Amino acid sequence: MEHVVQIQHPLVKHHLARLRDQSTPSAEFRQIVNRLATLLAYEATTDLALRPVSIETPLTTAACSQLSQRIGIVPILRAGLGMVEPVLNLIPDAEVWHLGFYRDEKTLRPVEYYKKLPDHGAVDVALVLDPMLATGGSAVAAVSAVKSWGAQSVKLLSILGAPEGIAAMKAAHPDTPIFLCAIDSHLNERGFIVPGLGDAGDRTFNARAN
Repeated sequence: MEHVVQIQHPLVKHHLARLRDQSTPSAEFRQIVNRLATLLAYEATTDLALRPVSIETPLTTAACSQLSQRIGIVPILRAGLGMVEPVLNLIPDAEVWHLGFYRDEKTLRPVEYYKKLPDHGAVDVALVLDPMLATGGSAVAAVSAVKSWGAQSVKLLSILGAPEGIAAMKAAHPDTPIFLCAIDSHLNERGFIVPGLGDAGDRTFNARAN
């Protein structure tokens, strides 16, 4: 599919198996999300622009390159928070801004409850983070908000995606690349990805009901 990148890497498949396992505790779940987000970010940043710089090494002068764009990391609260640290480790100078949505359980539509984007101008590249691209409602709303802010390039990074969410994103934002670790079968009647991994936010923050 155009603008949809599913990472075909043995490490992704290996870590996904443990991530899906319902017996995986929250502490390990967070570690695996961290690893997968790192692999997603690596794939999603291969086209970042560079500028030449001259660096003094202990031996001589070396012609090198550094990032030349303002890069923003935009997690969708709350589950997207678990993907911030690994991306920030790769791009320490990136800015982090937050968008908050919850899903109305009756309509399955996103409801915005928080938006923190600065007034002093948008980043050049925005990486929107949300581990689950399910119905696509929150992702579509988040990308719309970041585009309205003025970001020149917007990319969505998700661990799992459902065909329904991918279709919604492609319909609303056909120019926005989507990076995924896996594309699952479908959504159930509650809007959860099947086979999926459950509620990513609950499992990340150990907030599952007993």
